Amino acid sequence: MSTTATKEKTSRLIGAYLVNGTMGNVDMPGAPIMHFSLVVVPGANSVSGSVEITQGSVHGEPIIIRSVKGIIRATGFGKVTKVVALEGQYTQSVPPPAIGTYLAQFSAHMAIDDSWDGQGGFTYGTHEVENVPVHKNK
Repeated sequence: MSTTATKEKTSRLIGAYLVNGTMGNVDMPGAPIMHFSLVVVPGANSVSGSVEITQGSVHGEPIIIRSVKGIIRATGFGKVTKVVALEGQYTQSVPPPAIGTYLAQFSAHMAIDDSWDGQGGFTYGTHEVENVPVHKNK
């Protein structure tokens, strides 16, 4: 790799940061909540990390998506200064009496301000959650 290419790649990583937060109606018992931990690289417009979805269910097992990737873009509009889109896959077990597992799809979108507060939604398997709050963990 040339020195110029190395400098260019390194300069895109400068300014990278970690953000942890939640998306969902946290105060509503049994509501699906998405917990995220993302590395944001503004210079490359990229976001990557992991997601955990918790909700009141019979089994009480969270859904963990270990590798999500996406994009972040500046909007140039008033209060919503960034939009984020994420995608990933997770292993889903088939309910009894069937046997097996399959890869289920996950996606999320956020319209946020510079403090990572805003609105968004996410889809996992056949479940869709829309127009819920997004907050950065304090």
